[in-house]
Amino acid sequence: MLLTTLTVLIALVCVLLIAAVLIQNPKGGGVDPTFGGGAANQMFGAAKSTDFIEKLTWYLAIALFVLCVITAVLVGSGAEAIDPNSSIPLQSQ
Repeated sequence: MLLTTLTVLIALVCVLLIAAVLIQNPKGGGVDPTFGGGAANQMFGAAKSTDFIEKLTWYLAIALFVLCVITAVLVGSGAEAIDPNSSIPLQSQ
């Protein structure tokens, strides 16, 4: 159950990170107008919207890294419950 929850969280963070990267203007001039950036630039100002999207991108990347490390540790700890003399995994409780 925990691994399923972590996997869903990783997928959600991945989608949000993709969106955060795609709405950035490749030349660093604020939010890309293709994805509604004109309204965001008018509401926050070009500098504030750029700072927000950049910080969001960093936070999402860090969250993805942490979630992946936690998931790898949990999956790795489950591998220790295998009996070396048998090809059938032991039931852990």
